[in-house]
Amino acid sequence: SVEEAEHMMATRLWQNTAKVHFDTSARPDGSRLIYGGHVISMARTLSFNGLANAGFIAAINSGRHVSPVAAGDTIYAGTQVLETCDFAGQGALGALRVRTLATRNVRAAAPDGDALPEGAVLDVDWWLLMPRGDR
Repeated sequence: SVEEAEHMMATRLWQNTAKVHFDTSARPDGSRLIYGGHVISMARTLSFNGLANAGFIAAINSGRHVSPVAAGDTIYAGTQVLETCDFAGQGALGALRVRTLATRNVRAAAPDGDALPEGAVLDVDWWLLMPRGDR
């Protein structure tokens, strides 16, 4: 679950001073908007079961914040491997192209084409550098 204190610390750390992250009167519903970088970090952490060796994000192909997140929401996330790449001459290094999907207050379903499940908040397609397991 996302709480106001932790997201506000992350927002300050990244020096994002947008009022919607701090001032409850800046949004019509009186809630503070959760910083998108905090949601991305949570989604990456929650969805990388088995991908702990992904030490470096090599590229972000596309990404979109589909809807906002507010304090008290629970984030769920999952990752689907889309493609693999073996770097010739690099021996123990390879890459995975993955799609990470995060949802709010609904358990994340596996990404399926362009259709987004109910409660989707984040959809990211990225390349991760990984050590090859066969070396």
